[in-house]
Amino acid sequence: MDTVRLTAAQAIVRFLVAQRTTVDGREAPLFPGVFAIFGHGNVLGLGNALHEARDAVPVYRGQNEQGMALAAVAFAKATRRRQIMVTTSSIGPGATNMVTAAAAALANRLPLLILSGDTFQSRVPDPVLQQVEHFGAPSTTVNDAFRAVTRYWDRIVKPEQVGQSLPLAVETMLDPADCGPAFIGLPQDVQVEAYDYPSRLFEPRVHELRRPQPDRRELEAAAAALRLARRPLVIAGGGVHYSLAEEELRAFVERHGLPVVETMAGKACLTADHPSWVGPVGVTGCDHANRLAAEADVVLAIGTRLQDFTTGSWTVFGQEARIVALNVARFDATKHLSRSLVADAGEGLAGLSEALEGWRVEEKWANRARAEREAFRAFVEARTAPGPPGETPTYAQVVGAINRVAGEHDLALTAAGGLPGEMNVNWLPKGVGTFDCEYGYSTMGYELAGAWGARIARADGEVIAFVGDGSYLMQNSELYSATLAGHKLIVVLCDNGGYAVIHRLQVGQGGVPYNNMLEDVRPGYVPVDWVAHARALGCHAEEVADVAALEEAFARAQAAKRTSVIVIRTAPHDWTPGGAFWEVGVPEVTPRPEVNEARERLQEGKRRQRVGW
Repeated sequence: MDTVRLTAAQAIVRFLVAQRTTVDGREAPLFPGVFAIFGHGNVLGLGNALHEARDAVPVYRGQNEQGMALAAVAFAKATRRRQIMVTTSSIGPGATNMVTAAAAALANRLPLLILSGDTFQSRVPDPVLQQVEHFGAPSTTVNDAFRAVTRYWDRIVKPEQVGQSLPLAVETMLDPADCGPAFIGLPQDVQVEAYDYPSRLFEPRVHELRRPQPDRRELEAAAAALRLARRPLVIAGGGVHYSLAEEELRAFVERHGLPVVETMAGKACLTADHPSWVGPVGVTGCDHANRLAAEADVVLAIGTRLQDFTTGSWTVFGQEARIVALNVARFDATKHLSRSLVADAGEGLAGLSEALEGWRVEEKWANRARAEREAFRAFVEARTAPGPPGETPTYAQVVGAINRVAGEHDLALTAAGGLPGEMNVNWLPKGVGTFDCEYGYSTMGYELAGAWGARIARADGEVIAFVGDGSYLMQNSELYSATLAGHKLIVVLCDNGGYAVIHRLQVGQGGVPYNNMLEDVRPGYVPVDWVAHARALGCHAEEVADVAALEEAFARAQAAKRTSVIVIRTAPHDWTPGGAFWEVGVPEVTPRPEVNEARERLQEGKRRQRVGW
């Protein structure tokens, strides 16, 4: 058997370089890059190995481990899980900084490979720098924290384990039903130990993503349920994007006349001008889509895990509505006693369409959906119309202004806070797959880091990050990472003076303003000079006062060669109305009558929930 003597770190890098995939009909690296911050736990082992392979795999220098890992998460989303970025850190805080990003990847079912340094397997030098000791469990390190937030977890304790562990990690990350992040801990001494690896471990391999076919019995049952439906509705989730099934969805709903509403992850499965598209559903959705969901007798949920924001904490659907769940993951397809159709979204839609040959939605229901669609478009037009000169614009007006001037290939990206709801309703997609809102884990700080990762993945169009002042302060260092790497972003920074959407929740549920808005923390607070800060990170930056100036600044940002940050003050308490009930924890015992009233509203909402079936 042919062998090659390598360190464990060299073997890992060589194996990763050998893995290939197919993207849009062409062969490409499965692992096209590494986000790295080096420390004593990875610089000598993995760092040297990456330097030796620098012509085969680029390394991007991050400024914060969480930020660079979030960039990797966004990259995976932008490539529809066909390519995977690697992140590496030292031991200790470098590793634990990535736990949040791993959780975001797990919640969103996205692949991410984390290679973290670890303490010495020999334990001779213990305790080493940055080691957290567990007196009764000496083999436990901070890297065990990743067990709760990864789909695959391992620690390499002998160099020969590379050949067994890495292939399993790859297969896990490429499994459409069980996709998620993989973590591999690399003790400092094991990284640099050598072993005679079989040469076949490093032979190039092209991975093809599985497209599971539907079970014939499940397919027939799903088709029968739809044929009997008088008011069927399609919910398009993120799985439509990940299975590259947008065209299959379009053909399916056109052929059978079905109305479509979207989840946050499924937004931009169809363009906003498609006649079947009604709008977003759920808590951050619109009343128009939610009314259809309440009236539907059969709901075809495609590629969605039916999160509480989609279901309105399970109040959006009627008590008698039947759910047919088309999902590649059995776990998601069987929630709330749904009639399951376990399959790839594209393959499932193709099979369903064939089984429904000759069937179309009743015209009465189709007209009902069209009326809601037109009412929704008029609603968005009114919400996003510019206000009088000099008036502080709302989130909706800011979103509408950029939406009007953005191109069909531009990607709009946001996360957490008030922007997800405002963008989910008011951003009308001009192109398929041109929207990314990290709302599975609702990770503040994803916006700028995610925009960097998406920019690396996307060749066409601008990447436009919408970020609030709260998220910007929480995680802004990857702005400099993008500048350092030469990747251009357009950032729209909406300053509403604090954590305004949580202030809205706090006050709306009977509480008093406390610790959310900056003015409530300290009257007469010193404001942040956003423009100066962004310029200090190498960006072009300017502040504008109204929507007209915002559109002009966006044109300048489009023409610029480097990242541009456009700052605009936005109204802190003017939100787009609509949405659905959301169950939150309102106190049962309180001296405030306003909270008691909120508790009564909570109980009323809970009485409308579908509980388990």
